[in-house]
Amino acid sequence: MARSWVDLPRSWTSLTMTETQHSENRAISSTRRSPRPHQYRRRRLLFALASLGVIAVLAVAAAAWLGSKASTINSELNAATQLIPSLKEELAGNNPSGATGSVDQLRAHTAAAKDAADDPIWTLASILPGLGPNFGAVAEVARSADDVANLGLEPLVKVYSSLDWDSLLPNSSGTNFGPLQAASPSVSSAAHAVRLSADRLNQIDVSRLLPQVSEPVIRARDQLQDVTGALDAAADAAQIVPGMLGAEGPRNYVLMIQNNAEIRASGGIPGALAVLNLDKGKLTLGSQSSATELGVMSPPVPVDPVQQQIYSGRLGKYMQDVNLTPDYPTAASTAQAMWERKTGQHVDGVISIDPVALSYILDATGPLNISSPELIGLAKNKLPTELTGKNVVQTLLSDVYAKIEQPKLQDAYFAGVAQEIFAVLSNGKGGAKGLIEGITRGAGEGRVLVWSGMTDEQSVLGKYPLSGSITGPSVSPAQFGVYFNDGTGAKMDYYAKRTVQLVKECSQDGYEQTTVRVTSTNTAPADAARILPAYVTGGGIYGVPTGSVRTNIVAYGPVQANVETAKLDGQRTDFAPYQHSNRPVGVLAVQLAPGETKTVEFTFGKIVQHTEPNVVVTPTVQAVKEVVLPTQNAECVPGS
Repeated sequence: MARSWVDLPRSWTSLTMTETQHSENRAISSTRRSPRPHQYRRRRLLFALASLGVIAVLAVAAAAWLGSKASTINSELNAATQLIPSLKEELAGNNPSGATGSVDQLRAHTAAAKDAADDPIWTLASILPGLGPNFGAVAEVARSADDVANLGLEPLVKVYSSLDWDSLLPNSSGTNFGPLQAASPSVSSAAHAVRLSADRLNQIDVSRLLPQVSEPVIRARDQLQDVTGALDAAADAAQIVPGMLGAEGPRNYVLMIQNNAEIRASGGIPGALAVLNLDKGKLTLGSQSSATELGVMSPPVPVDPVQQQIYSGRLGKYMQDVNLTPDYPTAASTAQAMWERKTGQHVDGVISIDPVALSYILDATGPLNISSPELIGLAKNKLPTELTGKNVVQTLLSDVYAKIEQPKLQDAYFAGVAQEIFAVLSNGKGGAKGLIEGITRGAGEGRVLVWSGMTDEQSVLGKYPLSGSITGPSVSPAQFGVYFNDGTGAKMDYYAKRTVQLVKECSQDGYEQTTVRVTSTNTAPADAARILPAYVTGGGIYGVPTGSVRTNIVAYGPVQANVETAKLDGQRTDFAPYQHSNRPVGVLAVQLAPGETKTVEFTFGKIVQHTEPNVVVTPTVQAVKEVVLPTQNAECVPGS
C-alpha cells in the first residue's frame, strides 16, 4: 500500500484512557485526605464518583470520536496518495481528461481529510498539553494536502489541458505561445500557494511530536517540497521559455557540441559550433564553424582572474578551452565574446550539448539516415549510414577517428552529423513526450547546459542545474564537485573510466569532514600506441607517452570549508589548493598507462554544513550512475 502523507498513531485512544485513569486516581486520593464528618465524606465521595463516571464516559466518547476522525484522515489521505501514480502517468501520457478525473477524485479525498481535521473536538484536542501538538500537526498535514490538491494540482491540470505540448517544441513551422503565456499567471499563483503550505509544515516542531506522527510529518514535508520545486520550475519556464524561443523577436544562440573524448570540466572540448536561429518557435541552423577555425584570441577575452589562476590564461585565448572551468556561465559568456569578435554576429546566449545527449534525442526521434552526400563521402562505407541512440556515441567519439584520417575531415563529419540531428529535431520528428524526457535526462546529467545573455533570463536559469553554475541557488549547501580536464592533448578520454565517491569522515572539533575519492582506469588496449591513430593518442606531442591518459582532477568542496590533504593511492601527496567563489578547490594531475588504475583522495575539513552531502561530476562517456557511487560513512568511535 502506498504511504500516505501521514500514518496516524493507533495508540491515541489508549493514551487518552490512561490520562483519564490518572485523573480518577488523583481525585480519589484527594477525597480520602479530606478531614470531613463521615456522612458528609460519603456524600462527597458519591458525588465525586458520579462526576468521575460522567467524565470517564465523556472521555471514552471523545476518545472514540477522535479515533474515528483519525481513521478517516488516515484512510482519505491514503486514498489520495494512491491516485498520484495514475495522475503522473496521465500527465506523462498526454491524457488531460484522465488527469482531470484523477484530480477531482484526489480533491474529494483531501477535502474529507481536512473536514475531519477541522472537527471541533479535534481542534479542542490540539490545544491540550502533552498530546495536543500531535493533533495540530496532523490537522496541518491534512490542510496542506487539500491546498496542494485545490490550489496546486487543479489549476496546473487545467493549464496542462489547454496546451498543445507537441507544438510547444521548436520546429520548422513555428509555435503559438499565446496559451503558454496566458497560463503563466495561473502556474505562478499555484506555486505561491503550495509554497505557503510547505512553509507552514516546515514551522512544525517535530521534536514535540510522537514518533508515529513526527516521521509522517517529515515525509509530508519532503513530498511537499518536491511538489513546490516542480511548480516553481513550471512557473519559471512559463515566464522565460517563450522569450528564449523567439516569441518576442528572433533569437540566435551559439550551439557548442562538447566532445567527451577529450574531456573538459563541463563535458568535453567544444568541437563543432553552429548558430541556432529561433523565431516564434521556428528552429533553423545558421552558420557553422569549429573551435579550430576561430583561431587564437589576441588580445585574450577578459576572464575572472581567480579562474584564470586556476585554469590558466587559455580560458580567454582559445574556444577549445573556455570550459576548462566548470562554471558554465563563465565558459558561455567567454564563448559568446569570442564568437562575436571573430564573426561579427551578435548571439543571445550559448547552448551546450554532448553526443550522449544526442543519443537520447535519437532514442526519441528514431534512427537517422545520413542523407548528406558530403557525409556519405567522408564515411566511405566505413561508418554507419544509419545512426541510432545506440551507435551514435561510439561513431562520433571513437570510430570517426579510426576511419577518417585527417583531423579537419573528422571535425567536418562530427559537425555534419550534429547538423542532421538538429534538422530532424526541427522537422518535428518524434513525439513531444520522448523528446522532453530525453532533453530533461540530458540536462539532469549535465549534458545539456543553457546560458542566456539576458540578465533577467539568466537570473531564472541560475536557480537550476541546467545553468551549470558552481555557485548560487542551484548549488545545494553541502555540494561537492569533481571535474576532469584533459592533459593528454588528444582523444584518449574515450578509454578513461572513473568512479567518484564521498566518504563522510569522523567529525573534528564540531566540524564535518568529507573525503572525495576518485578512481580512474585507462581501459585502452595494451598496444594502444601501435593500433590507435596519433590523433587519438596524441603521439607524445605534449609529453605524455603514447597510449597513456593524463588528467587534471579538480575537486570542489562546500563554501567556507578547507581542502586539507590529498592522497595518491593511499600516500599523501602535494596538490594545488585554490579558492573559487568561497569554495575550496584542490587540483592534482594523474597519468595512467594502458590498463593502469589510480585513486586520488581529497579530504575537506572545517565543513560547517550539517546537511547530507552530494557530488556533481563532469559528464563523461560513461553513464552518470556508473560514475557516482553511494556515499560511504567512515567508522567513528564515540567520544574520539
